[in-house]
Amino acid sequence: MTDVRIRRQKAIAAIIRTAPVASQEEVGAKLIGQGFAVTQATVSRDLDQLGAVKVKRGGLLIYSLPGEIAESDWSASRLKRILGEFVISVEAAGTLLVVRTPPGSAHLVGSAIDQARPPEIAGTVSGDDTLFVAVRDTYTIEAVAARLRALAGQKP
Repeated sequence: MTDVRIRRQKAIAAIIRTAPVASQEEVGAKLIGQGFAVTQATVSRDLDQLGAVKVKRGGLLIYSLPGEIAESDWSASRLKRILGEFVISVEAAGTLLVVRTPPGSAHLVGSAIDQARPPEIAGTVSGDDTLFVAVRDTYTIEAVAARLRALAGQKP
């Protein structure tokens, strides 16, 4: 990684930590204000490399960094809210659950589940709008599916 990229990514992290930022354009404008020459593609790539994701806070979707998400938004006590906001459906498929979300949201739901560490779930694998949930052998797939549906506010 070049020195310029390292400094730019540190600046992006500082921007995200100090004020709510809802778009790549906002990040780019703040970087330009700090003297960096950036394009939208550069900002997008840097946000991706930093692991920045959009989370809902105070009714707004804003960028957040992975460490901040784990600490503030995805504890076990918040799992129900996140599932309620982002889960469209939960379907049993063999030994896995298939969880559908809006585009770009599967990783948010997967991280929420992983952070909550429910005993019946071994882990998750996230795509863009689909999440696979591995259920431990000692639990029935239908019971875990019903629990996730209930947490998401859906009918069993």
